[in-house]
Amino acid sequence: AINTLWCLLGCSIGDIGTIYYFQYHNIMWSTASIMLLAMFNGILTSIILETIILLKQMRLRDAFKTAVGMSLISMISMEFAMNLVDYLITGGAKITLHVLPIMLLAGFITPWPYNYWRLKKYGVGCCG
Repeated sequence: AINTLWCLLGCSIGDIGTIYYFQYHNIMWSTASIMLLAMFNGILTSIILETIILLKQMRLRDAFKTAVGMSLISMISMEFAMNLVDYLITGGAKITLHVLPIMLLAGFITPWPYNYWRLKKYGVGCCG
């Protein structure tokens, strides 16, 4: 859950920041284009954040490879869930206060089955 929260924080910074930028500056791109760019930026900021966190434990190259390798599928599913919720509630790429908690909850819960499977595959328990 803690790793998922760090990932969610990184993904949210890039994703929500991108959507809000387009919304605030009234830049007219298609909803799909904005959301794809938001997903890319969310994954990028998550990788950067996780790399910085891992620097306490390993060298930069190893931290970067670990950040990319350990959670890329989780980040993609998280980003997709967040943007899908945004689209279903607002009808487009729009950030509103009422959609944020629902987006974040969807982004937090969506990667859990995959993360559980990965932990189980490597013999690491998530629940004690």
